[in-house]
Amino acid sequence: MRSEFLSFSPPLIGEEEIEEVVKALRSGWITTGPRVDRFQSEFRDFIGAEAALALNSCTGALHIALAVLGIGPGDKVISTPMTFASTIHVIEQSRLL
Repeated sequence: MRSEFLSFSPPLIGEEEIEEVVKALRSGWITTGPRVDRFQSEFRDFIGAEAALALNSCTGALHIALAVLGIGPGDKVISTPMTFASTIHVIEQSRLL
């Protein structure tokens, strides 16, 4: 038996990440602005996409993905039974709009 807690998903946070967070907090731009623009641009270029959009959550990304796919009333969406509740909430919301 383990004597210490086994973390499910331990974060990998180093000094570089801490410095970037501090820079963002000191900049006054914590939700939008030039750092987000730079991230989106660099990510877009890295994956070779036409565009990239930074979001604050997977729930937001799922919502946009379903909207882009045109999911709406009457459409069927299949998901796994082992998922976070927001996965199903977003599907149901998209099917109601």
